[in-house]
Amino acid sequence: MLRAALVAACLACCSQATAFAAAPPIPAAYPDAVTHHTIALGGKTIAYTARAGTITLRNQDEQPLVRVFYTAFTVDGANRPVTFLYNGGPGSSTIWLRMGSFGPVRVVTSDGTPTGPPPYKLVDNAYSILDRTDLVFIDMPGSGFGRLIGAGTPKNLWGVDQDADAFAQFIVRYVTNFHRWNSPKFLFGESYGTTRSAVVMNLLSQRGIALNGVVLLSSFLNPMVDYNDGAPIGGGDWGYVLYLPTEAATAWYHHAVSGYPSLDAFLPEVENFALTEYLNALGQGAQLAPDRYNDVVAKLHRYTGLSDQYIRNSNLRIPYDRFENELSRQRGITLGRLDSRFSTYVLDKPEVSPDWDATDAAIDAAFVETGNYYLRDVLKYNPPTLYRHEIYDLIYADGNSWDFTHGANSQNFNVAPDLAQTMTYNPHLKIFSANGYFDFATPFFETVYVLNHLYLAPALQRNISYGFYPSGHMVYLHPSAIAAFHSDLERWYASVLGSR
Repeated sequence: MLRAALVAACLACCSQATAFAAAPPIPAAYPDAVTHHTIALGGKTIAYTARAGTITLRNQDEQPLVRVFYTAFTVDGANRPVTFLYNGGPGSSTIWLRMGSFGPVRVVTSDGTPTGPPPYKLVDNAYSILDRTDLVFIDMPGSGFGRLIGAGTPKNLWGVDQDADAFAQFIVRYVTNFHRWNSPKFLFGESYGTTRSAVVMNLLSQRGIALNGVVLLSSFLNPMVDYNDGAPIGGGDWGYVLYLPTEAATAWYHHAVSGYPSLDAFLPEVENFALTEYLNALGQGAQLAPDRYNDVVAKLHRYTGLSDQYIRNSNLRIPYDRFENELSRQRGITLGRLDSRFSTYVLDKPEVSPDWDATDAAIDAAFVETGNYYLRDVLKYNPPTLYRHEIYDLIYADGNSWDFTHGANSQNFNVAPDLAQTMTYNPHLKIFSANGYFDFATPFFETVYVLNHLYLAPALQRNISYGFYPSGHMVYLHPSAIAAFHSDLERWYASVLGSR
């Protein structure tokens, strides 16, 4: 009897322990909000439906991982194209594209100068592409109103391949839930969103989904030819070569160079110098003859506006972050990394880098505050949870970090091969590469170099087209740039959809 009682007691304790250890129940999802609106585009009034809500992603055992927040803007019609849009980071929500680019509304910000405090102006977006395509703006897992749930962990969601798999699954679930399997499909990624797009398009092709087109805005595709942390010792000069045209464009914008009436008259000369004389000079290193060294110094001075002495002290190599600080150092001003048209005062003139980016300081509040107002008060999606416009602190908390392993290669997350493979597998796929001249985060010349080295068949290389604009990383911040970008996209979508 005693033994039986002990066994019963142990079983009861184990049962209680199991109950205490069980995962907490997953709360019900906040219901989607559906509202109806109109917008005037191209001389026509378009009625559209806005849906703000979440889609739950699951693992192979059908356990829930995360609720992903999205906003969809759709127009009634048979087999209308649908475009999936997202920002990058990795760690950013898609508040920037949703509130500033080609959705049905956009926030008005100052052009190249800081936007003041509220109230802000939210307007119908005359540059929306809703006339061409339905739009689905996706916040990355854990950002926006999305939350990790159930079996979801940073390890299985926050990394190059994990993130791409989540976005691919989201797209599959969206086209399933809303009967869009036979719709033309497009991706539109910005910054790290282009990294994501390259992997997602490859995953979708493996899963039997053919895309019609992909827009790459401010691309980051191959870190091996990117900035080299300012450490040229032992080689590694590509960063200086591929960033030079952006430095030159920035110097031109801030009137630090003369003799060139426009960027069109200036940049081809700089680009040719960068890939020929400058690349050759850097490659020679200590063997570079003194007269050629002096000639390169003179040309760098002419193109960047920096002093001969500073260029010599830098041994012909000017990291972009030092350029941002050096160009206007005497005035105590540093330039933006995301958009070098913007500037900010610094508290310590000799410092190498400021504590914030001038572009962030100029626009963040306008986007975050109007973004929350738009979702909660206009689209009527008003959950008790807070909107996370970015989650960098979560990704890198408690010793965690973004997993940059891609496939079997833990040293390099170069996604250009994914892009090349998908374009070859699907020869109808069209790419539009959009680039800002004043973008130090993803310099335009680097993007051109990478896309020219995909080793595609010539017929497939012609499937890539370009747009270059007098703006920065977020091309849509400059009024004339978003107008030109919009016109280019209208023609591109018409061409892609008319080619079938």
